[in-house]
Amino acid sequence: MLYYFFQYLDRAFDFPGAGVFQYISFRAALALITSLIISLIFGKRIIGYIRKKQIGETIRELGLEGQTQKSGTPTMGGLIIIAAIIIPTLLFAKVLNVYIVLMLISTVWLGGIGFLDDYIKVFKKNKEGLKGKFKIVGQIGIGLIVGCVFYFHPDVVIKERVTSTSSDIATISGNDDKKLSAPKYAETPIKTLKTTIPFFKNNELDYGSFISWLCTDCAKYGWIIFIPMVILVVAAVSNGANITDGIDGLAAGTSAIIGVVLGILAYVSGNTVFADYLNIMYIPNSGELVVFMAAFIGACVGFLWYNSYPAQVFMGDTGSLAIGGIIAVYAIAIRKELLIPILCGVFLVENISVILQVVYFKYQKKRKGLEFAQTHRLFKMAPLHHHYQKVGFHESKIVMRFFIIGIMLAVLTFVTLKLR
Repeated sequence: MLYYFFQYLDRAFDFPGAGVFQYISFRAALALITSLIISLIFGKRIIGYIRKKQIGETIRELGLEGQTQKSGTPTMGGLIIIAAIIIPTLLFAKVLNVYIVLMLISTVWLGGIGFLDDYIKVFKKNKEGLKGKFKIVGQIGIGLIVGCVFYFHPDVVIKERVTSTSSDIATISGNDDKKLSAPKYAETPIKTLKTTIPFFKNNELDYGSFISWLCTDCAKYGWIIFIPMVILVVAAVSNGANITDGIDGLAAGTSAIIGVVLGILAYVSGNTVFADYLNIMYIPNSGELVVFMAAFIGACVGFLWYNSYPAQVFMGDTGSLAIGGIIAVYAIAIRKELLIPILCGVFLVENISVILQVVYFKYQKKRKGLEFAQTHRLFKMAPLHHHYQKVGFHESKIVMRFFIIGIMLAVLTFVTLKLR
């Protein structure tokens, strides 16, 4: 909102300094600072209110060290994260931008699903929370909305690189016998279902190509592949973040690392110079997502202040489902969803560890009986962070090492842009 206000002041009154709000970097910095202030200052008050209302986490007995001491710790702290994302975004972003609107809807939608789950657990005293099928329906719903908007909305477009003419050829300094084409993009943006695929020289994949072989004009029905893919990504990443939120600080810190990478990718995708240098798609108006991601990073880091070991508050499903959904929708918006298995490798491994544990248990139960299956599990406990707790690692050490792995995966994600 402030963007439009200062834009008006600049145009109508030539107000000194108002033009600085035109810069994404400036507004992103303000969003980050505001998000941190909301998380750190107002977060403390929210935690106090939650504690006063005795909205505490009920901890199941899993035989983990220090587990019983966490019983009664305030939960539903994800409300702090959501507030610290939405308020700065509304203040400093172009709220009429289709990408910003969709990110805000996704945040509230998935945060609402998580809030219902936490509400049932805390106030209805039902440890199971919201039934899994309702969570899935909610995730499918937002995935369907996101997929349809990205496919049908006229503002969701890209500009393709065009072949340079002879007048556009530039001479490389110091080597006159070699020529370099100047980067140029088509004047008219196009609707397309292209996305970035890692490790391939021609790094753009069109979802329509999966069905183009069926008939001459079948590529235009690529949404049949694209929309289910969006639903899958949203459900997988939001559940991955939810599973990762099992020990103090892990989900918030890992998400902040992922957020930094996505923010940088959004910035370069919305800039013709950087997009050309990295040989990635130029996506008009996607740079505005940097403001949203700055607020997201500030919210995660600010929440980590209270959520690091020993946690003063848990984010609950209110926060974990929201941050997972944000990461998924954001990656799809900048057409980098196929980089998620690398960038969100921590979430992926946590998800896979649970799946493998269940599959292996059922296999051993069928093969050698229940008693054998219970005593011969693949992991001592799933998800993976609980396995390491069972082995004897302190949770703060586990979290720090997962952070290091997350940073390594973040660097690898950048490397894939040039490693083809």
